[in-house]
Amino acid sequence: MPTTPLADLAGRPCPIAAALTVVGEKWALLVVREIALGSCRFGEIVAGTGAPRDRVAARLKTLEAAGIVDRTTYHEHPPRDEYGLTAAGRGLLPVLDALLAWGSEHAVAPDDPLRRRRYRPLVRPEETT
Repeated sequence: MPTTPLADLAGRPCPIAAALTVVGEKWALLVVREIALGSCRFGEIVAGTGAPRDRVAARLKTLEAAGIVDRTTYHEHPPRDEYGLTAAGRGLLPVLDALLAWGSEHAVAPDDPLRRRRYRPLVRPEETT
């Protein structure tokens, strides 16, 4: 996985800033979320994120280059790929769970009609032991 030298970062360089150079773009974590939820094909990821196809394609390339997702060809003609999370990608799941909890508490109105009472966490307890 490529890394970012802290000295190359503007402002107060820290690991948070370095992480955001990889996954800080608007659609990146939503692509990771979709793959974690089982959407492994391009069209499924586009549908789940609501992102434009070109943005999803760009994010998948960036995430693959960063070692967060891997790509496997499942059909040769025409070429079709599936995406999965690497160990580094799975390492982001607790971050997504924390964002889910924070967003439920602070970013979504309690009376929002689309708000669910309970979202399924991406990390299950048996995966953390």
